[in-house]
Amino acid sequence: MVQRRRPEVSSEKPRRPALPKISEEMKAWSAALTSEVRTWPSVSTRPMFGFTALYCKAKIFAVVPRTRGMESPNALAVKVGPAGPRALARARRDPRIGFTDALKARWLTFEMSSDSDLRDALEWLSRAYAAAR
Repeated sequence: MVQRRRPEVSSEKPRRPALPKISEEMKAWSAALTSEVRTWPSVSTRPMFGFTALYCKAKIFAVVPRTRGMESPNALAVKVGPAGPRALARARRDPRIGFTDALKARWLTFEMSSDSDLRDALEWLSRAYAAAR
């Protein structure tokens, strides 16, 4: 009888990407945005790895930092779905927007730097919410 060798198993856990801690200012912005979005019809929230995930019914449409940032300590992410050419052109012109291929879906990141960014962040959240409906 031939004895088979068991493959060696590494005891090291795979490393997750580092998620930067967010500032107190970003926590306040995130809380304000989440508070507003929770008032929209069929919206629910769930904690997710240092973020607050925003859902319309069962579809996730955004993640807002709670204690950790995604690519940056001051960015939130919205799922825009199949965006039209005008929306994509607008996103490409905005230096606060970053593109990512998270889970092969269309996600944009929105970089916050001041209170004046809240209005535009809310607009992108609204677009993602509409795409999820």
